[in-house]
Amino acid sequence: MDQYQHHWKDGTPVHLPLGKIVCVGRNYAEHAKELDNPVPSQPLLFIKPASSAVHVTRPLELPDNAGQVHFESELAVLIGKPLTRASASDAQTAILGYGLALDLTLRDLQSQLKDKGHPWERAKAFDGACPLSPFVAAEHFSHDHIVFSLDINEERQQSGDTRDMLFPIVPLLAHISNHFTLMPGDVVLTGTPKGVGPLFSGQTLTLELEDQLSVSTKVV
Repeated sequence: MDQYQHHWKDGTPVHLPLGKIVCVGRNYAEHAKELDNPVPSQPLLFIKPASSAVHVTRPLELPDNAGQVHFESELAVLIGKPLTRASASDAQTAILGYGLALDLTLRDLQSQLKDKGHPWERAKAFDGACPLSPFVAAEHFSHDHIVFSLDINEERQQSGDTRDMLFPIVPLLAHISNHFTLMPGDVVLTGTPKGVGPLFSGQTLTLELEDQLSVSTKVV
């Protein structure tokens, strides 16, 4: 597997290493409800390693004999400067760019782990579990209102609007930085809206970020 490298949407590389991918679970109330999960009172955090990242435009190869693999489309935030116990203003200035991601999940395995009270990493952190799009400079967006979508075989499957987040982007980054430092090149996945479901061979997925970015991939 080729090593992942951040890129801007024009194809030029972002000269920052990917250290970790911090994910936020159940940040949209309707998604929590669709999986019969409680709505959290504070951000639910977990981490995917850098080894889980691949370019979203590459064909999606599903793990063999691992049960259902679910898609979860998410807005991705690229961090541009260190954040430790940051204020909201510091957090906002640390956002270098926005992109899109698929938080691929071995749903059957995740359910088994949850039932046992075990961590989720085996279901969330496998190689290829985080397809990432190129990034668009943060200056092109309003931090408190960003919309994105996922179509499968040209039919709308998920629609996200950051105004529906339980924990909005900027205070969310500040909260994360109070638990562990975010470094330049790190990525934060901000949660998925309702509409998640299983992937099947032959499907074409198209992710769109406002009028700034559109990328497609196919499940092989």
